[in-house]
Amino acid sequence: MKEIQFSIEINASKEIVWATLWEDITFRDWAGIIDEGTYMNGVMNEGNEIQFVSSVNGYGVTSLIEKLNLNEYVLFRHSADTKESGQEEREKEWTGGKESYSLTEKDGITTLIVKTDVPQEQEETFKARLPKALERIKTLAEKKQ
Repeated sequence: MKEIQFSIEINASKEIVWATLWEDITFRDWAGIIDEGTYMNGVMNEGNEIQFVSSVNGYGVTSLIEKLNLNEYVLFRHSADTKESGQEEREKEWTGGKESYSLTEKDGITTLIVKTDVPQEQEETFKARLPKALERIKTLAEKKQ
């Protein structure tokens, strides 16, 4: 796995950006750019497991919410690769990887930094799609102002 990192400045409070990241309707909007039909199943609390699943192919990942500071930071550790809409395990392509979202705000501008471990064969796909997803998060959050 290789860690990649991207950041974007958003003209919105970190509370609005956080809501844009994790509310179901907006999450599905931006996450679908990375993997079509992606949705989140579970409750965002530190120590909980949550699933990210594609409604298109049923593949996804189960992740532990290792650290959570509301409106500021979340760290996911991928604990299992899944298929059949999260019901069965599959090859361990993502297992053990980390993914974090960090938000800092200054003068009404929030900087969002995303760090994620990706399998080497997925690196180019994520380098192409993740910046587009961040642009979508920016657009959605700035509309909420």
